[in-house]
Formats: sequence, structure tokens, C-alpha cells
Amino acid sequence: MKKYPTSFINFLNIFGYYTPNMEETENVCNESIFNKVYSDFGKPIWNFVYYKCGDQAQADDLVQEAFIKLWQNCAKVSLAKAKSFLYTVANNTFLNEVAHKKVVLRHAQLQPKKVDNESPEFLLEERQYLKKLEKTIGNLTEAQRTAFLMNRIEGKKYREIAEILGISIKAVEKRMSQALATLRQEIENI
Repeated sequence: MKKYPTSFINFLNIFGYYTPNMEETENVCNESIFNKVYSDFGKPIWNFVYYKCGDQAQADDLVQEAFIKLWQNCAKVSLAKAKSFLYTVANNTFLNEVAHKKVVLRHAQLQPKKVDNESPEFLLEERQYLKKLEKTIGNLTEAQRTAFLMNRIEGKKYREIAEILGISIKAVEKRMSQALATLRQEIENI
């Protein structure tokens, strides 16, 4: 049996954590102990995280994540170290999110900025063109549409399309030429 210092046992006793069979309940896997840890430390940890991030929803998520990790590691975390574990997990999770946001921001800054200097007429024509294109693609036969989208959208070669569809390469070529002819004819009418 582990020997705990008297001051530690008194501390646990004051807060209702100590039981005579301490060796059986010293980790937080016991649901009642876990609930007591949550009720005692949930709000202070939430305040700690909220003061760091300033966002209630993010604070809720980080506290929830900390308690999930405590439960997942309950056999490894003693009752005496639960508070420290929770603060450490919440803080580290917050710091990881901040680091991730920095990476995302840095990546976004490297992307070329889209400038929308087009005239309203151009934007209107572009929308009309896209609608016409979608309608025309929708009007293709299923065989033509499948081959066309696999080639132009997914970037597959004719050989790959033929293997996937179980047809010859010549059949894929014919479907593509018919689809392109239909598209050229319909789009010229814009």
C-alpha cells in the first residue's frame, strides 16, 4: 500500500477525494471521482483558456478536449496530478491551435490575391456562360458526359477511362469527340 503524507491525505479529505482504500481509487477512472474533478476544475480551466483565447466557443472546445484526454489517460493520471494534467493539456492544445492558425495565415498570404477588376457586364456574361456550359454538359448522353468529365475534370487519360469503363480506347475517343462537338456547337450560340 502506498504511504501518502498526512498533509496530502488531509487535503484530499477536505475536498472529498480521500477514501480508506486509496490504492483502488487513486486514478480518475472511477466515474464519481472523474465527475468530482470535472465539477471542481471545469470552470477554472475554462476561465484560464478563455483568458488566453478570448473566444467562448474555443474555450468550450479546449476544455472538452482536455477532459476527453484525461478520461482516455485516466489509468495513467493520478488524482493528485489531474489538475496539472488538465491545465497542461488545455494549454498545449491552445498553443497547437495558434501554431496551426499561423501556418494557415502564412499560407494564405503566399497565395496570389484575386483581384476582381472585371466589369459587371463581364461578370454577368461569365455567369451566363457557366450556366450554359453546365446545361450543355447535362444534356450530353451519359456515356459522353462520363468520358468528358473523367478526362477534363479528373484529368484521366483515355486509356485510364477505357479501363475504368470497360470499353476500348477508340470508344472513349469517339465519346470525347462527340461531346466536344456538342459543346462547341452549343457554346457558339451564346
